[in-house]
Order: sequence, then structure tokens, then C-alpha cells
Amino acid sequence: MRAAAPPYRGEGPRALWHVSEDPTISRFAPRLRRLQAPTDEPLVWAIDTRHLPLYWFPRDCPRCTFWASDRTTDADVTRFLDGERSTRIHVIEDGWLERVAATELHLYRMPERTFTEDPTTAGYWMSREAVEAIERTSIGDLVGRHEAAGIPLRTVANVWRLWDAVVASTLEFSGMRLRNALAHP
Repeated sequence: MRAAAPPYRGEGPRALWHVSEDPTISRFAPRLRRLQAPTDEPLVWAIDTRHLPLYWFPRDCPRCTFWASDRTTDADVTRFLDGERSTRIHVIEDGWLERVAATELHLYRMPERTFTEDPTTAGYWMSREAVEAIERTSIGDLVGRHEAAGIPLRTVANVWRLWDAVVASTLEFSGMRLRNALAHP
């Protein structure tokens, strides 16, 4: 299992969340992932509070996120994390910064009763049953939210060179919506 991301400022109590740009969802039914594997089954997915910042982006925004674990070398901490083992970094392409700044997200707090943790990835939870959210809250100013949480949000012209270096390193990482990134050079 991937090591959990480090805590962030203002993290709050553990809960399970579904993040969307749609403020009108009342019921979450199990469904197949868009890019499913042959063994996939319909599920409702949620993310825990510790990993919630991985979703402080518009849905389709490609992003590269990374942090240290016990196995991360000091050289990689220096190279990627500015020498700070306890930090995590989020990186998007320059062309997405305006959308990140302007997006409003809706966080649906999920009842934990039917969820089990994904055994392969820290922070991800799944339910085989339909669920109704027990709370909805809205957030904006996602750039400021990163800053307040102490999570550097960086931009690059093209994410692929960094992504390739991170994947080849000893860091823990999460890449999302990379299919929406600019072409690999």
C-alpha cells in the first residue's frame, strides 16, 4: 500500500468525502470507473480527510502530487521537497492555474458504515452500496486553500518531465487526470 500523505495545517478530524463540481448530488450509486480494468466492479469512492487536498482541483485538471515516506532517500527529499521531509507538493500545468483559482468544489461527507479502505492505496475508501451524503460543504479559492494548508502548489509548462522523475524516485506519489495534460515531449 502507498504510504499516507503527511498531515496538513487545518486538516480537521478524519472523515470520508466525495468531491464534485456538482452541488446537486443527493445519492451516490455504485458505478464502474471510466477507465476500468476487467476485474472492476461498481463502487462508490470516497477519500479521507488526510488525502482530501489531492482533490482541491477541477475534476479534469491533470496533477502530479508527491511526498516522502520512510523509504524516501535524503537525496530525493532535497531534490523534490526542498529538503523538508514532512511536506507534500502539488503541481499543475500553467494553463490550469486560472481554472483552479476560479473553481468552486462541493465536498460531500459520506457515512462510513458501508465503506472499506482500498487495500492498495492509502486514503481511498469504497462502498458496494448506494449511499446518501450526510453533509455538503462548498469551498473555493483553491490556490489560497493550498497556501493556508501549507501545501505548495506549483506550476510547470508541461507536467511530464517532472512526473517521469517523480515516478522514478523514492517518493510516494499520486497522478490524476494525466490524460488531460499537454503532450508528452
